[in-house]
Amino acid sequence: MTDLLGYIKQLGYPIRESQPVRGGDINRAALLLLDDGRQLFLKYNRHPQAAQMLRTEKMGLALLGASRVIATPKIFAQGEAPGEWAFLLLEYIAPGHKNRPFWQQFGASLAALHGSTSAQFGFAHDNFIGSLPQPNGRLDSWPEFYADRRLRPQMKQARDAGLLDRHDGQQLEKLCSRIGQVCPEEAPALIHGDLWSGNFLCNPQGAPVLIDPAACYAHREMDIAMSRLFGGFDDAFYLAYNEAWPLEPGFEKRVDIYQLYYLLVHVNLFGASYVDAVHQVLKAYA
Repeated sequence: MTDLLGYIKQLGYPIRESQPVRGGDINRAALLLLDDGRQLFLKYNRHPQAAQMLRTEKMGLALLGASRVIATPKIFAQGEAPGEWAFLLLEYIAPGHKNRPFWQQFGASLAALHGSTSAQFGFAHDNFIGSLPQPNGRLDSWPEFYADRRLRPQMKQARDAGLLDRHDGQQLEKLCSRIGQVCPEEAPALIHGDLWSGNFLCNPQGAPVLIDPAACYAHREMDIAMSRLFGGFDDAFYLAYNEAWPLEPGFEKRVDIYQLYYLLVHVNLFGASYVDAVHQVLKAYA
């Protein structure tokens, strides 16, 4: 890592001290203390696709931040350094207290973010969810986009790895044929794309800050479904969101169709322990 820190110093960031930060599954991270007292957050990786991953993360952060309705960390630098290091240098967000006003602001701000729209589902470029490629080729139809750009690529990868089988693929096709019947028709919404509890922060002022996006224009219910996959957020978050922009009736009956994408992602990232959850969703729609 010495060569990476030396390169960052050459960019104009005099580093006095670096401390490793734990918690990420994909990238390494460090807290940098500069000579002028500033603190910066460094993500870095030597994986062959790391440069592309961090480049699209930077673009996603910039897109979400440009909405001006919810904060993202300031971006200082992104690139490649000697030693085959890819890196992303960000503002360090000191932790604040997640109280009820925080959750209320977070819910209302997410609804406002989802109000940013586009003519088509998708995005200008492909990106990643975790370390997995996420295709974003634009399409007019949500059922077509969700099936072709989200569910089928993840199913193919899982089948190629022997984690799911031909029968699972057949059941997925039955589910794909019902997406238009189950999901309400809405305009494409700007979403975070991977909204679980590890991908947002509370800053010292008590405001939400989004990190690690898999941003695109999709159905807004994707973010709400992902937020509920592993225990959910505080009730105040959902109350504030629905007060700002109510979900269409019947969300409880269709939440699993959105969560299926994230479950397939977890199968491909972490293995067979998520297969049963995938089977439960497929069975419900088969």
